[in-house]
Amino acid sequence: MKALIYEGVETLTYGDAADPQPDAGEHLIRVEAVGICGSDMHAYLGHDDRRPAPLILGHEAAGTSIGGPKDGTRVTINPLVTNPNSAASQSGRENLCPNRQIISMPPREGAFAQLVTMLEDNLVGIPDDVSTTKAALAEPLAVSWHAARLALGALHPSMERKALVIGGGAIGLAAALALKAMGVDDVEVTEPNPTRRAFLTDHCDQRVLSEPDGFYLLVIDAVGYAATRTLASAVTQPGGVIMHVGLGEDTGGLDIRRMTLQEITFIGTYAYTAQDFRDTAQAIFDGRLGPLDWTEQRPLAEGWQAFRDIRAGIVPAPKIILIPQDDV
Repeated sequence: MKALIYEGVETLTYGDAADPQPDAGEHLIRVEAVGICGSDMHAYLGHDDRRPAPLILGHEAAGTSIGGPKDGTRVTINPLVTNPNSAASQSGRENLCPNRQIISMPPREGAFAQLVTMLEDNLVGIPDDVSTTKAALAEPLAVSWHAARLALGALHPSMERKALVIGGGAIGLAAALALKAMGVDDVEVTEPNPTRRAFLTDHCDQRVLSEPDGFYLLVIDAVGYAATRTLASAVTQPGGVIMHVGLGEDTGGLDIRRMTLQEITFIGTYAYTAQDFRDTAQAIFDGRLGPLDWTEQRPLAEGWQAFRDIRAGIVPAPKIILIPQDDV
């Protein structure tokens, strides 16, 4: 098969790779759409030692099952593989399983390729009227769906539902869409990049600001830098909630004194549960997350250039979807 292979810091090559061989209980999937995630960018920049080169990255994928009982079935892939017998999985919190794996991290190669393997329980069928490019958004949207669900659950029922999302990338936009799908009408997004800000306003029907306007009871940090954590802890109202999703950098930024004195709840969030993934996929299929027409599509063979363009900050769309060649 052909694959886009991470060879080292800021180095990707498109070439031949061995076809993956499904283990017992796994299906071989012909990848038809795969998104570039922020974590892929972290690896590309050499900031993620969990993803050492050489490695096939990519985990936001959808395609068609080849062979076996699901032959010809179009599916979107939950890339998080967990131990069903762990205490976390048994309690419905598979994302906290101590034995969790995800494609694009060893020992599992990723989906920037023509083929990938996945367990049957991690596959969700796609209705005929939904494209694989749209279905491939289930993974990043599930991250934000999970975050929005936890954040709203932490708010007192009497509190006003006014939210700020910090960061207008795919996760930030998805968080805004998830909050609205869950009944939060007053949602603002702050995004410093004027090109991205214009795109979100003109193409995604979002209320986007260069900086926050006032205070908010719910703040989702979809960036995760010290500066955004400083901002989050400054604009959250007393009794409010900060939901931290982004993994930009490890330390700094939180105003712990203010958060303590104002009883502000801080929640870290990782990935999603299996139910969150299924719920997100269904929300996509039902149209509850909007038309989802804000992606840019490029051939997988040109993925190396897509990474360079994202690195340069010249991509207005929140998400680039890579399309592998049809021949396998």
